[in-house]
Amino acid sequence: MSANTKIVVLKMKNLVITLLFAGLGIILILLLIFMFKGKGNESVNTSAYIPGVYTTTITLNNQELDVEVSVSRDKIRSIRFVNLSETVTTMFPLMESALESVSVQIIENQSTKDLLYADDMKYTSELLVNAINAALAKAENPNAAN
Repeated sequence: MSANTKIVVLKMKNLVITLLFAGLGIILILLLIFMFKGKGNESVNTSAYIPGVYTTTITLNNQELDVEVSVSRDKIRSIRFVNLSETVTTMFPLMESALESVSVQIIENQSTKDLLYADDMKYTSELLVNAINAALAKAENPNAAN
């Protein structure tokens, strides 16, 4: 027999108390991790728009003209005139070309900011952009995360 044999005596009470505190420590650490963990996958509606078709009316010399903006959840799909009469076309010949120029830029950039206007259509284009902004304001999702 070896003289180096040591016998360790553990009291059951001390062992149970140690295991109990170790278990509570692990539970506390897990609780803190779950409490302060980021809430990355919450069901927040992040879409910019409520899908649909929105119109804004422009009045030009007692003639009403509707600008229609079609949007999906996160994209501006199309911009067009709805009830463009011959009177408006005759009296304001730049309306259609201004809308075409502006709508191409807006759909491409998905924004009404930093648009380029032709010199001969500047005021007409600004009038149309204001109408488009009004329609987009109707379409905005109030729950969108900005």
